Amino acid sequence: MARLALLSVYDKTGIVDLARHLRAEFDFELISSGGTAKTLKEAGLPVTKVSDYTGSPEILGGRVKTLHPRIHGGILARRNLNSDLEELAANQIPTLDLVVVNLYPFAQTIAQPDCTLSQAVEQIDIGGPTLLRGAAKNFAHVTVLCHPDKYGAYLDQLRQGEVTREFRLTRATEAFALTNAYDKAIADYLNPLTPEVEPLRKQPRKRPYTLVGRKLQTLRYGENPHQKASWYGTGSSDKGWSGATKLQGKELSYNNLVDLEAARRIIAEFPTTEPAAVVLKHTNPCGAAVGITLAAAYQRAFNGDPVSAFGGIVALNQPIDGATATALKQTFLECVVATGCDEDAREILAAKSNLRILLLPDLAEGPKETVKAIAGGFLVQETDAGVDNTANWQVVTEKQPTPEQIAELSFAWKIVKHVKSNGIVVTKNGATLGIGAGQMNRVGAAKIALEQA
Repeated sequence: MARLALLSVYDKTGIVDLARHLRAEFDFELISSGGTAKTLKEAGLPVTKVSDYTGSPEILGGRVKTLHPRIHGGILARRNLNSDLEELAANQIPTLDLVVVNLYPFAQTIAQPDCTLSQAVEQIDIGGPTLLRGAAKNFAHVTVLCHPDKYGAYLDQLRQGEVTREFRLTRATEAFALTNAYDKAIADYLNPLTPEVEPLRKQPRKRPYTLVGRKLQTLRYGENPHQKASWYGTGSSDKGWSGATKLQGKELSYNNLVDLEAARRIIAEFPTTEPAAVVLKHTNPCGAAVGITLAAAYQRAFNGDPVSAFGGIVALNQPIDGATATALKQTFLECVVATGCDEDAREILAAKSNLRILLLPDLAEGPKETVKAIAGGFLVQETDAGVDNTANWQVVTEKQPTPEQIAELSFAWKIVKHVKSNGIVVTKNGATLGIGAGQMNRVGAAKIALEQA
């Protein structure tokens, strides 16, 4: 009896090649729905439409296609349980060996600025997640593929004579992760105070908070060598640090990524129209400045604390040019992140081959919430993205600050916002002179900052 594969995908990448190999090499019979069946037929492949296989037409404009006992019975039957096999035989239901499914592009749809609630709802896939969950649940007997980049690995398994249990389990885990992330995107979309959604609510919002990530990389270790660590992405692969371009340097470490994010948050305080630089160490700034040129801004930031800058992280809000690259090259740094890097700068920095150079065009793009684990749970708060309007400041002294002093205070405020408490920052002419960070009392923080200054 020929093996059966159900193919029902929105993203058609690689599906024709997979189907060809399934037919030519392994004599699979193919079952497909709607657009997938059309794609395979146009490629000259024999395929049975789901509606013909089940004897039930697609209804409700395609909302119901694969939700049928002949499909899900063939997926969920336990091949080592005689009662399941007897029920299949009595109902003339063949077993399915392979389920290949990916989902409607809900996240891409709601990302469109003109997306309406009704358009979003129509992109909530029902049959797809049900197929994925059913096949993943029965991984002991069925293989589920939800990512085109795993098609080749599955064919390799078949060529070796057996699809291993470990392979099926890994693919099942990926399927559950996909449906989890998919449901989270829907819940997050329906939860905010939006003009279309909020009037429908009868009760105050109360829902579980879920954090879903896709593993990007196993890191060498965590904050210390004895700690294991991994890097996960939560969203589009071209957003944030996973979408940064690394021009050169060693692999990023856990501490590098933590410090880079801290540096990004500080440099995001400054508009790209004014050259700005920050030098950071262990999540605290050791120097920050604005300047007439980017090179001048970096040099002023570095001069704020040259000793602490050694082995630090540098963030720049404009593309690196030759003059800035020459200045960067003068000391040992772990990482530099900027919005770009010209050819002259690349040639100069290439001499420091271990220096990690990252390009992140939008340094202001960051998370809207921060999450911190505690025993038995976690805390969630909005990211502190607020920009103070100096016009709203209340001056409590008789002497009023000059416009120049207000501008200097505004600069200092942007920096101290990112200094661990107790934190004191001393600045002059748009550059830090002394920073006292993370002290148990303000007097100690002030003493350190003033001694540096």
